[in-house]
Amino acid sequence: MKMNMREWLRELPKAGKAFPILSFPSVSLLGCSVRELISDSTSQARGMAEVAARCNTAASVSLMDLSVEAECFGAEVRFSDDEVPTITGRMIEDEDEAEALEVPAVGSARSGICVDAIRKAVEIITDRPVFAGIIGPFSLAARLLDVSEIMIDCYDDPDMVHAVLEKSTEFLKNYTAAFKAAGANGVVMAEPVAGLLSPSLEEEFSAPYVKRIVDALQDDGFIVIYHNCGDNVLRMTDSLVSIGAAAYHFGNSIDLSEMLEKFPADVPVMGNVDPAGVLKMGDPETVRSETLRVLESCSGHGNFTLSTGCDVPPQTPWENIDAFFAAAAEFYGK
Repeated sequence: MKMNMREWLRELPKAGKAFPILSFPSVSLLGCSVRELISDSTSQARGMAEVAARCNTAASVSLMDLSVEAECFGAEVRFSDDEVPTITGRMIEDEDEAEALEVPAVGSARSGICVDAIRKAVEIITDRPVFAGIIGPFSLAARLLDVSEIMIDCYDDPDMVHAVLEKSTEFLKNYTAAFKAAGANGVVMAEPVAGLLSPSLEEEFSAPYVKRIVDALQDDGFIVIYHNCGDNVLRMTDSLVSIGAAAYHFGNSIDLSEMLEKFPADVPVMGNVDPAGVLKMGDPETVRSETLRVLESCSGHGNFTLSTGCDVPPQTPWENIDAFFAAAAEFYGK
């Protein structure tokens, strides 16, 4: 579905529709396991279509599987029938290994499955934009260096971190271009590990690399929505805005109304109902009250769009997801 995505974003807050990161719960609609879903492009596209048919979403978003890109580089992945895949161990120990790291081709490991899923999804989802999910460069580097270790490496071995970031960014730029060529209207880029950094470290190790991808690929027909669910994002607003993403999506660890006060009024901001503690672990009434709370605290800002704080876990009950959309309809119906 080709459209001017900047115009779509400008109209989005008026549309009364939520933009949740909602894809993995399609396993229960399809009757398959997470392992089966991540391994088959047709299942992924069908799952996106099932969610779109059931839910009044502003857009369709593909799997937010943040193990895909690291697996392409050779990282070890732990798979499960019920949970999202995770990366284990550390691939790179020193700068020599970082310099020797090869940038994988798009299509390696499961990246080809994900691109093919978008190609199929845009053929069957024609009433709303379709977004692919990708990881951000620092969060990818953290999976190759180990999330805990990279925090130390930023101080003790910054050259090694930058070397890995160069390779990560090159791959992500190519991967994003493949989604664009497949017909996606944009990507949702998850850069959560950068939200654990100090503002000065985020400015050095994340923002410039994200900006390269944005500058290379974003245009009127294809946009980048930047996601960060880290605790420190309220202290990073100037740096985040400088990235130039078309929209920003924040997690439930922050007060989103405070973020909206800090952000420029013409930059779209999305969030941030707790996907795990509320949507997965709560009940429909809890979901309703929390969704209404977020709407009431944030909807006075003309650049706000309701969303989840991050991707919705696979085993989230559908009665809770339905309650999220019912609360949105209740609020906007007023």
